[in-house]
Amino acid sequence: MEALDKIYKIIQQRAAQPEEGSYTNYLLDKGLDKILKKVGEESAETIIAAKNGKPEDLIGEIADLHYHLLVMMYTLGITPDAVEQELNDRFAKGGFHGRAAKQ
Repeated sequence: MEALDKIYKIIQQRAAQPEEGSYTNYLLDKGLDKILKKVGEESAETIIAAKNGKPEDLIGEIADLHYHLLVMMYTLGITPDAVEQELNDRFAKGGFHGRAAKQ
């Protein structure tokens, strides 16, 4: 997704050239534990929004979760391209249904 790639590039830029007051820099400075905590919080908020049934709230929470996942990925050295390749590989092997059948 183009937007996710753009956000990932901004995360890379913030890491290389920190900006005063940047939330991304705040997370990067706090480290992986803080980032993982935020991923967990955003995951829970996404689930709650899904249960509440308001699409506009759910879309916002999914966007927040995507952002925090991208910060986590950057911190761990995982690129969006790597995730996209994994998805492509799975679909080439029968998609997620094929994966579930193996488990």
